Amino acid sequence: MEVNEGEFVSVIGASGSGKSTLFKLIAGLLDPDKGQIWIEGSTSEKRLGKVAYMPQKDLLLPWRSVLENVLLPLEMTKENKKTKIVEIKNWLSQTGLAEYENAYPHELSGGMKQRVAFLRTIMTGRDLLLLDEPFGALDSLTKRKMHSWLLELWGNLQKTVLFITHDLEEAILLSDRIYLLPGKGSQLIQEVKVNLPRPRRPELIYQSEFIAMRKELEWLISDER
Repeated sequence: MEVNEGEFVSVIGASGSGKSTLFKLIAGLLDPDKGQIWIEGSTSEKRLGKVAYMPQKDLLLPWRSVLENVLLPLEMTKENKKTKIVEIKNWLSQTGLAEYENAYPHELSGGMKQRVAFLRTIMTGRDLLLLDEPFGALDSLTKRKMHSWLLELWGNLQKTVLFITHDLEEAILLSDRIYLLPGKGSQLIQEVKVNLPRPRRPELIYQSEFIAMRKELEWLISDER
């Protein structure tokens, strides 16, 4: 498996196929039994601190405001918060959260919480983002809005994204490439290239090329099982 700089790559697999374990290996929380993981030229021993991880649950601290939650990575690295306040407020404005900087998590909708969690993730300053089903708990309408928001933000940030999802349409809409983790009947990781032009809009899911790719993924997944 290989992810190039600036790519958006999704990982799909059945429950128990090792998706979350894969992220822990990449992040340096686990060590592989065999093989090696390289990030920006560094091997397994030096990959801690090179990635930012965003889980499915937002994990916002309930006693901290939106602004304070986004500031958290800077506090942990002892960076000068004052020099970053203007940048963070600009991000809050771009993501429709400017009016909520002093609000607390219980006052936010699910989509707003995920936007705050994502901003907190990018404030780590890492170039590789591991997003573990960040929209899995959202309703379909909110999820579509989040797709458009994420694609626009990713285009501006030029970060490298590795994205776990169970949603085939989500994977196709967002990704440059998709990896299918093997099921019980196979040991082969399959790669599918998404040859659809960017920028991508939500209505792309109704076009024939998109539908054909979804059918291809459905066939590959059913064959794995």
